[in-house]
Amino acid sequence: MRAVFRFSGVLKSGRRAVAAALLALPLPGLAQSVLPAPLAAAPLSSAAAPGRIGHWPATTRRWEPAAASPLFTTTDSSTLSRRLPLLAGGLAVTYTGLLYVLDQGWYTGERSQFHWFNDLPEWKQLDKAGHFWGAFHESRGAVDMLRWAGVPDRRALWYGGLVGFVLQSPIEYFDGHDPAYGASATDLAANFLGSAGLMAQQLAWNEVRLMPKYSFHTTRYAKLRPNVLGKSLGEQYLKDYNGHTYWVCADLAAWLKPESRWPKWLQPAVGYGAQQMVFNDRDANAALGLHAYRQYYLSFDVNLMRIPTRSKLLKRVFYVASIFHLPAPALEYNSQRGFVMHGLYY
Repeated sequence: MRAVFRFSGVLKSGRRAVAAALLALPLPGLAQSVLPAPLAAAPLSSAAAPGRIGHWPATTRRWEPAAASPLFTTTDSSTLSRRLPLLAGGLAVTYTGLLYVLDQGWYTGERSQFHWFNDLPEWKQLDKAGHFWGAFHESRGAVDMLRWAGVPDRRALWYGGLVGFVLQSPIEYFDGHDPAYGASATDLAANFLGSAGLMAQQLAWNEVRLMPKYSFHTTRYAKLRPNVLGKSLGEQYLKDYNGHTYWVCADLAAWLKPESRWPKWLQPAVGYGAQQMVFNDRDANAALGLHAYRQYYLSFDVNLMRIPTRSKLLKRVFYVASIFHLPAPALEYNSQRGFVMHGLYY
């Protein structure tokens, strides 16, 4: 019976999403006071384009830092000595405070000995996609912040690239001591893969060409189990996996020649979601006439980082908004209805 009523994946998603929002989204705003987007896609050229960490020259495999640019005029020793302590201190205080709030405010029940729980079969792995997405963008923001603080390019990548994994993983420690949950090895793996995904793209292409994104829509399933899937819109945004879709959007222009007529802001996207997930147990779901199934999508997305603007405010907005998939036409495939065309999907 425990499996029927277990909903740790949803509650853990809420904690993870709160942590991601607090720890990742503020980073770009500060970084954008100096940089529009160090990890954002930029036009290809033989030299490092503005915003790249560096490049591999065609004649050698030796790493070279990004070419000098007005975007990176703050990376001198005086900047490093001023900004790095400020950044490190601010993050340490914020993160320590967040962990304390989680420990004292969220984990208020009985504590148990540390234990593991295999939640991989739950929620059609959408919670794992969320862990990947969160860790990726936390690492992305951290690399940008380290560059803003004056840390050399390659160190910023290696140190900042691990931040997503480091930020999200302690939540598993708390879950491991909660008798209702349990630490998840697959959550840790998803955290690691998210950070590794950011670092791998930077090492391979010196930019982000495959951007993980997220979109949400309300569903009729939340009201069937509001204590788990959410009562308010804000709770459903975090907890109702039926309304979650995770995307990978490809910056196609980065692979095309500069003279290509393909709009640089337009990128193809593939998405993944699932429906009819009220209970993880099949029998409990079937009692409601529901049978959970996966959904796959083909769509397009707008690469906001490719939209030229001189406004620092818009650059900050575009940076933060680039983690979300914007509403667009989409072709869906699922095992129950086959192909379904959506005029506007989000």
